[in-house]
Amino acid sequence: MSFSRRRFLTLAGATTAGTVLASPLQMLYARVANGQTILAEGYGPLISDPNGLLDLPRGFQYRAFSRVGDRMSDGRLVPDRHDGMAAFPGPQNTTILVRNHEHSPGDPTGVEAPDNLKYDPTNKGGTTTLIVGANRKLIRDYASLAGTYRNCAGGVTPWNSWISCEENTSTPATNRPGNANNVTKRHGYNFEVPSLADGLVNPEPLIAMGRFNHEAVAIDPRTGIVYETEDRGDGLFYRFIPRQPGNLTSGVLEALRIQGRPQAITKVGFPVGQKFAVDWVRIEDPDPATDSVRVEGFTKGAAQFSRGEGAWFGNNEVYFTCTNGGVAGFGQVWRYIPGTTSQDGGTIELFVESPSQEVLDFPDNIVVAPFNDLFLCEDGQGEQFVRGVTSQGELYSFARNALNTSEFAGACFSPNGQTMFLNIYRPGITFAIWGPWNSRKS
Repeated sequence: MSFSRRRFLTLAGATTAGTVLASPLQMLYARVANGQTILAEGYGPLISDPNGLLDLPRGFQYRAFSRVGDRMSDGRLVPDRHDGMAAFPGPQNTTILVRNHEHSPGDPTGVEAPDNLKYDPTNKGGTTTLIVGANRKLIRDYASLAGTYRNCAGGVTPWNSWISCEENTSTPATNRPGNANNVTKRHGYNFEVPSLADGLVNPEPLIAMGRFNHEAVAIDPRTGIVYETEDRGDGLFYRFIPRQPGNLTSGVLEALRIQGRPQAITKVGFPVGQKFAVDWVRIEDPDPATDSVRVEGFTKGAAQFSRGEGAWFGNNEVYFTCTNGGVAGFGQVWRYIPGTTSQDGGTIELFVESPSQEVLDFPDNIVVAPFNDLFLCEDGQGEQFVRGVTSQGELYSFARNALNTSEFAGACFSPNGQTMFLNIYRPGITFAIWGPWNSRKS
């Protein structure tokens, strides 16, 4: 279904008494208050792909590579379930991609590695690394992290590494007789994979960053503070303050609290565009024996975010998605603006809320483009899109999965900003997409 046939976002009642509007959104919300819909032409209607893989706007093209089952340069097979991903500068004008694979122990396949290079020998999740040339063709690929559980999303660091997140909190204590997903170690951690790692890394869990249902991280390069999402209906939004910027092995974990609204449930009741001042509560036990980090934070007044997923730092702000947030339950995008002083906890506001499945269907992975638009990967039911969001909060369709109804994941841009890399989750395929990025219409 092309862009021109979609119904677009209407934010009824977005302006209310006491609402504080971010200046770029002022005109938008004035239009909404007057009963106008939010329309963005974007790059125009999507053109049907004769190869049945990826519908894109006219003028854009793609190259598909690193499909599940392909033989990699290290002799292993490309795993399935291509998920979160990031792009890094490589030598000789190459791009390095580090890509998650969201495998569970009971899956028939996964990231292959000898047991001594796996975090947990029973587990099949991890990452692969791809070297892509300036011509957008794959040069090399190999396994880079193994033995982890459901590596969903993650985030880039300012020092050019990838933080891969486990979206599972299993422990040996939760094992059940005969269960294919039994484990031998605690899970629910983050792992660091340097982009220049030439093969499998030694998998060390970043315990101080918390043990919970991790989804994504976003790092403020000015401070080194790491922001973390939690994919649970009653999940929290965290920040990790490392004792030494760039070293994520020790530090303080905190959860966001909205001032004046302790234990806020943000799934409903928050108008788009209204800023709320926040502070942060300390998590005293970031590595509990049970999955209770969010319980400690909520008890101290932290706000709940419904299924926090993708996160990205851009424009000196943190954007993150809540997959099933909102009155309709089809997704929200939140924007956190860090404070300017140590006493200032910053502000948070609801940036976009989907009123229906046709408009925005379970936004998951997110990336801020070099030209400041957001791109959201859908993970819902039926046909799946990559949606663009302008700085004015307008939505447009950029890509459609023409192959099946699997989610999109891992959207990221090459260091020169000319290529978007993108995954279809299953069967796992990675795409390089390029075209007239400067031609978007508002």
